[in-house]
Amino acid sequence: MNRPYIICHMVTSIDGKVTGNFLSTPACAEACAIYYDINRKLQSNGFICGRVTMEGSFTGGYTPDLSQFTPVTRENGTNKDFIPDKEHLTDFYAVAFDPKGKLGWKSNRIMDPDGDPGYDGAQIIEVLTEQVDDRYLGYLESMGIPYLFAGKTEIDVSLALRKLHTLVGCETLLLEGGSIVNGYFQRADAIDELSLVIAPVIADKDDKPLFTDSTAADFECIKTEFINGNTVCRYKRKK
Repeated sequence: MNRPYIICHMVTSIDGKVTGNFLSTPACAEACAIYYDINRKLQSNGFICGRVTMEGSFTGGYTPDLSQFTPVTRENGTNKDFIPDKEHLTDFYAVAFDPKGKLGWKSNRIMDPDGDPGYDGAQIIEVLTEQVDDRYLGYLESMGIPYLFAGKTEIDVSLALRKLHTLVGCETLLLEGGSIVNGYFQRADAIDELSLVIAPVIADKDDKPLFTDSTAADFECIKTEFINGNTVCRYKRKK
């Protein structure tokens, strides 16, 4: 396989929602604790999230002043990936699917306030489309943040994964939402396993599902556990 093995790891409500106020309720606290415990134990080269999830979890909405950075010239309209000397990279990555280049980082690595080993110290990698502002590329390079191009207006999941495998060396990555980026992967048939912690709650009607705009696919359940009122399931894609 010329791409990383992808495990989609998420907390869901009984009705299959993955974002919303239910995640911060007392009824969901144990499910979230189980989720983070599993996250630390799953062997991977890092995790993938969409822009909204990265912003909510790590950047806090910080926006850099792009006028302070020199635009990167795309020679003959060619988009060139940027990967600093690999000896200065970690072997654990936080991959941001950020089509237009909107995330504001203050470091080239995740600085988790709790020092969680499932996230802290992960080297940030931005996956972009051709819509990105050339000044944003200059900003990323000034921060020492690698970036990869994959698609014109929407991220080409297959291309992004091939680059993460061949250029970065990723063998296994955790896909950790949200709904939109999960949908990108599901439609591209790029999810090999599902790792779901199902909390004993029903979500609000406006909360987001596990996948946005999914297509039909078959999985088989390979493991089920019941932990303190929560259901933990592992599914593998049927080929």
